[in-house]
Amino acid sequence: MRPLSLVCLFMLAQALNVSGETQNAASQTELIQALMTRVEQLEKRIAELEASKPTPPATPLANIQAPSVESMQMVSPAGQSEGRPNLNLAGFGDFNFGATDQPGSHSGFNEGQFILHLNSNLSPKVSFMGEVSFTARADAGIGSPAAAGFNAEVERSIVRFAHNDHLKVSFGRYHTPVNYWNTAFHHGQWLQTTVSRPEMIQFGGRFIPVHFVGALVEGATGANGLNFNYNVGVGNGRGSVISRGGDAGDNTNGRAWLVNMFVRPDKLYGLQMGGSAYRDTVTTGGRDYREWITSTHIVWNRENPEIIGEFANVRHQNLTNAAAPIANSQAYYVQAGYRLPVLNKQFKPYYRFEYIHVPRSDTMFQPMSNLAGSVAGLRYDLSSFAALKFEYRNQRRAKDQPHINGAFVQTSFTF
Repeated sequence: MRPLSLVCLFMLAQALNVSGETQNAASQTELIQALMTRVEQLEKRIAELEASKPTPPATPLANIQAPSVESMQMVSPAGQSEGRPNLNLAGFGDFNFGATDQPGSHSGFNEGQFILHLNSNLSPKVSFMGEVSFTARADAGIGSPAAAGFNAEVERSIVRFAHNDHLKVSFGRYHTPVNYWNTAFHHGQWLQTTVSRPEMIQFGGRFIPVHFVGALVEGATGANGLNFNYNVGVGNGRGSVISRGGDAGDNTNGRAWLVNMFVRPDKLYGLQMGGSAYRDTVTTGGRDYREWITSTHIVWNRENPEIIGEFANVRHQNLTNAAAPIANSQAYYVQAGYRLPVLNKQFKPYYRFEYIHVPRSDTMFQPMSNLAGSVAGLRYDLSSFAALKFEYRNQRRAKDQPHINGAFVQTSFTF
């Protein structure tokens, strides 16, 4: 019913209400007929006015422009933007207890890293990935101004353009794809089987550069069932502090570059084999070094069993002192785990042996300790998102030094 008709019926009801007590039935009938006649006259007039309006010319399709990004970001009544990319957030955390027989060490609890992973699809082919860590500081509250309780760090920040599975181009801050562990197990201890990472690829370690800032081209192809994958990158290598990447810029005029390749055969599901090469010029301690890293890995990525083995050689040439010998430092580890088929497969014992040798001629890595050690532990999955780990370590830094024993307990989780 039209609004005008509603108004007229309202008037009619009022008229009937007023005249119901004073007029007879004949006069009420005449009043109703007069009102209905007036409604018909008004509706006819409205129809004539609408018909007399000019019709706007049609706009050719070629002249229609797509809305801008600003016009698509409409503000809803709740004050939130519409048409913006969705942000997916995941988190990780861990708490630890440790004790060793190393002289001067202290046992106790500590809070591990609090990690946030951020993902957003900016378009069907463009995506963003970020990773932020918060790490407790031992010097919290010391100094003037007082040191903060936690260090905040942007671990990864990557924007990726995916043309297809064969070709993806990205820019940002990465975990350097120069060995398997560094790209398979990111921050978030729940992701890995063990409590600790191998020392050759420790966060904050110096043997292999953990972070890389630059551009990366990557992709994968079936290759007759081999499932060949590749990464090719160029960017800033190590910073002046060689345990850190060149986040604020490269400290040399030479870019670092890397190549990483591996296969995952269909017929041997879970198997991955590959190798990497990394080249950079590093300036640290007033000296220039040419660094050449080669590594290889073989992985059986199954829960029964899980086997990971890696080897890396780091070659350093002192460019400042041409008479200095070329030094080669090596490191490797082998780790095996097996998820027991009993008790809902919640228990997974594991063992790892690792080794690092740094010769005295490698002045870029000095002082860095050698290592020969074993790690044995048990992972118990409390749920699909939380785990409890018990780990024993036996390590020795040099032949003339005693073995150091340690026991560690960790609860790690994702949310």
